[in-house]
Formats: sequence, C-alpha cells, structure tokens
Amino acid sequence: MIKFKQILIGLGLVLLLQGCFPNNDNATKQELLLQGRTMGTTYNIKVVADAEQTDAKALQQAIDEALIQVNQEMSTYIEDSELSLFNKSRGDKPIAISVGLRTVLFEAKRLGEITKGKLDVTVGPLVNLWGFGPDLKPERIPSQQEQQQAKSKVGYENIVLGESGLSKANPELYVDLSTIAKGYGVDVVADLLEAKGYMHYLVEIGGEMRVSGFKANGTLWHVAVEKPLNNERSVHQIIVPKDNAVATSGDYRNYIEVDGKRYSHIIDPHSGMPINHRLVSVTVIHPSSMTADGLSTAIMVMGPEVGLKFAEENELAAMLIVKTDHGFEEINTVKFMPFLK
Repeated sequence: MIKFKQILIGLGLVLLLQGCFPNNDNATKQELLLQGRTMGTTYNIKVVADAEQTDAKALQQAIDEALIQVNQEMSTYIEDSELSLFNKSRGDKPIAISVGLRTVLFEAKRLGEITKGKLDVTVGPLVNLWGFGPDLKPERIPSQQEQQQAKSKVGYENIVLGESGLSKANPELYVDLSTIAKGYGVDVVADLLEAKGYMHYLVEIGGEMRVSGFKANGTLWHVAVEKPLNNERSVHQIIVPKDNAVATSGDYRNYIEVDGKRYSHIIDPHSGMPINHRLVSVTVIHPSSMTADGLSTAIMVMGPEVGLKFAEENELAAMLIVKTDHGFEEINTVKFMPFLK
C-alpha cells in the first residue's frame, strides 16, 4: 500500500460528520458512513442514498478494490507496484504504465512546471536522507556530501512521459508520489460514486477530501480546518467548499529534533533542506483533490510571501496560516473568501 504517516500533509482537515436533503426526500435519504484503511491511513466516506435500496457492502467493496488498484500503481511501499518497479529500473527503455499512474505523473510534472520545481515528486532521495521516507534513516543531520549526492538524483524534468511509455533521463531517478497520490485516491473514489449515480457525498482519505451536493438534511457540507498545533486538536476555521476538494499541508506534526533544533518533514527540492520559515499551514480548495494536494504542498515549500503571490497570480483559493510572535495570522486569497463560513 501507499503508506502515508497520518501526521503528514493533509491532517489539518477535520470532518464535521453531522448530519435534510433537497426536494423533501428526507424520509428515505440517509448518510451511509463507510470507513476503512488505505495508504497507511484511514478513509471516511459519507454517501447520501436510499438506505433500503443501497447495498452498502457492495459499494464499500468497490471502493476498496479501487483503492487497492491505486496502491498497486503508485505505492513506494509495495515492492512490485508499478512505481516501485520503475524506481528500481534504470529507466533507459520506456515501459507501459497504467492510466492511473500516467494521470498522476502528468499532473505532477505540470505542477512541477508551474511551481518552478517547488513541487517535485523526485525529491524522495532527500526525504529519505532526512529520515521521513520509507527507509526511515536515523534522526541526524546529513552531511553536505550526502545532501549533494541526494540532490544529484532529484529533478522532475527527468521523468520522461511519452506516448510509448515511461522512462528516466537520469537512471538514479526515484519518484515518490505521496504529495499527490492520496488526493488522486480521493478523486478516484469520488468519480466512482458519481459513476454509480451518487451525487451527494463526502470522501476523505487521511485528511484530504472532496465533497459534492448536500448532506442528508439539505445543508451544504462543512469542513473544519485545524489550528496548526502539535499538542492539541482544535478548530481554527470553518469552510464550506461546495462541490470541491480540500487539501491541507502543514509542518506542525511531523518533524525531527536534533540537538534541540526542529527539522520539518517538508523538504525544499532546491536547497535540499527542510523548510525553515513561518508558514505553518496551507489549505487549498480546488475541483480536483489531486491538484489541491500537490498545490498545498508546493505553497508550503515556497513560504508565506512567495506562496501568497503564487496563489494570487494563479487565482487559487488558498488559506495560509503564518506563525507570528503574537500567535497565528490567517491570510486568505481573494478566491478563498467565498468559502469562509
């Protein structure tokens, strides 16, 4: 499976699982709650449906099968996944890949380009080096030589995605899709529900989510964004995403401490170092959970000033929470304002 620590990006979202449904159908419409585990974390799915006419067990089985497929395509923890086999190869000859893996890699490269490399799915060697990847290195500061060696393997532009298949321009390339694949999993489940005729739902996987339509009581779905604190869980803001996805990235729960200094799990691909600025949380609202997932991480890497400028220039709905000497400051883009409760 794609194994994500639950304290990684996207944990800033809290479900408000309360909850009539339009057109006076509340007599038969209910919210079916489907829960399980995937990608090293949990999923919570609420589907508004006629409980008497819906086979919840069969629906959950279809969801689980779809998520197993996502894992088999792009996990770095499954040795024979498509992505793992590609990472082990020298990549000199194009290999055929699934539609799912192609979709995620195409979006990863697109986001890499528009963020000027701040989102780079080949940053895995650096993430592993700092002890946050599947290799789980000891908690220590890597030497300059180790950092430079890892950086030489990084570069999303070395992913060659052609009509004939996937290959590498750098044989040492290692791709880790954990910053975008979980959001893709949300989209896969949401699309599956819509294909089966369910247009009112909430899908959440490890904090990333997508909502559509109304709750069973006829109200819109509400989502709580957490305060970026590592010692408690409380609500910072309530948002109403409407028919959109929501993703939050933060560095306040997953980090290491070496000699009294804190190092974030979010690595800047350009410096090769953990980020070191006052931006502690980014929430992005977008039609695609995959895209929101990647963009929230990219803006976190950029920092408050550059990240806000990027979000405004690209007309993104984004909330940035910055740590100040007097507490937290919330900065919202113009596009984010209509989603505030």
